[in-house]
Amino acid sequence: MKAFFEQLKRNYQLDETLMMLIEQSYVEIQPIYNEINEKTYTNQLKILNAFQKHQASDFHLNGSTGYGYGDTGRDVLELIWAEIFKGEAALVRANIASGTHALALGLFGNLRCGDHFVSLSGLPYDTLQKVIGKNKEPGTLAELGVRHDVVELIDDDFDYDAIAKVVTPQTKMVCIQRSRGYSWRRSLSIAKIEKVIRFVKEISPQIICYVDNCYGEFVELKEPLEVGADLIAGSLIKNPGGALAPRGGYVAGRKDLVYHAACRLTAPGIAGEVGSALDFNRLVFQGLFMAPLIVEQALKGAVFTAQLLEKLGYQVSPQAQEARTDIIQAIQLNNAENMRQFCRGIQMASPLDAHVTPIDVPLPGYDDAVIMAGGTFVQGSSIELSIDGPMRPPYIAYMQGGLSLAHAIAGVVAAVGQLSRGESRG
Repeated sequence: MKAFFEQLKRNYQLDETLMMLIEQSYVEIQPIYNEINEKTYTNQLKILNAFQKHQASDFHLNGSTGYGYGDTGRDVLELIWAEIFKGEAALVRANIASGTHALALGLFGNLRCGDHFVSLSGLPYDTLQKVIGKNKEPGTLAELGVRHDVVELIDDDFDYDAIAKVVTPQTKMVCIQRSRGYSWRRSLSIAKIEKVIRFVKEISPQIICYVDNCYGEFVELKEPLEVGADLIAGSLIKNPGGALAPRGGYVAGRKDLVYHAACRLTAPGIAGEVGSALDFNRLVFQGLFMAPLIVEQALKGAVFTAQLLEKLGYQVSPQAQEARTDIIQAIQLNNAENMRQFCRGIQMASPLDAHVTPIDVPLPGYDDAVIMAGGTFVQGSSIELSIDGPMRPPYIAYMQGGLSLAHAIAGVVAAVGQLSRGESRG
């Protein structure tokens, strides 16, 4: 590592004191890296077994055109997906535009006028709040007459007393956001998700437990369907696409619930039987196989970031020594200029568009201006090294991804170098 650190010092013009902290941080977190390795090996074997069980073949890597009838590659991919995530069925499609779109399919497919559903982990991610809507906004669940309540977390755990008051036997669905989203709270562990699902099922076994699985896949040894969830959804340009999937999302879980989601994606009667794969199959098969290793690299980069930024006096969540249940690293940067400088450092260390300066601008689906950085090979891919956040106090940046640990370290070092040259800790 000596040559690597010397090169970083030259590249980003770092002083000796900062370099000492960088090298110390790397050495101190090696025991944590060993723990992450164990999970990678186990999850990799799980995926390998699923590929072999369903006899994945070179033939399945080819795509289809037109309606996509009889696309056996697509069908085998979905069987493998369901096997890995322990669901009865899966819908894995290129024309699911994002994680928000995948989650919306499960909501619109399974909720009807007059139904009641509850978010158990506080307000959902900003873009999903737009899907839920309020005051009968066009195209939203509210317009369809679906009622929604929110139960906030208490000390990063579920508020069981509040849940008991809001969730009734007449409630159709409860939703759990595994990742932190744009908030300081910790992401939710599989153990906590299992406990709250059991609690809800005691109120009524018929309640659908739906988990937003974005950023959490392959971080732990189990997935939400294994602990009682009925439905999960996520994005392929996050963890499970292994940085090779160029687009797409997934819904997995109970067969009837996945079918209802598929009816929303296409149309009733044809559901998941249509949808040509084109160039999609090969990249998603290979990306899924690579996913545990890519997630490992992202996690190691996040741990290094937490260790270094805490040494520099910033608040981070999670801290380096804390257990992780998603790939996101939150850094409280205290003011707008620090946030801009840090994001610019990440951009400077990107393989693409390193010459571009990220700026904060309004984006569809968000209430505040958002700054985003990351020269990714897939636009918006957050399994590749990237960082973003809304420009609002206390100015928290959310870093995720990293195709290699070396790149993640380089990106964070460049960002810290930017901070050290233009720091303003208001």
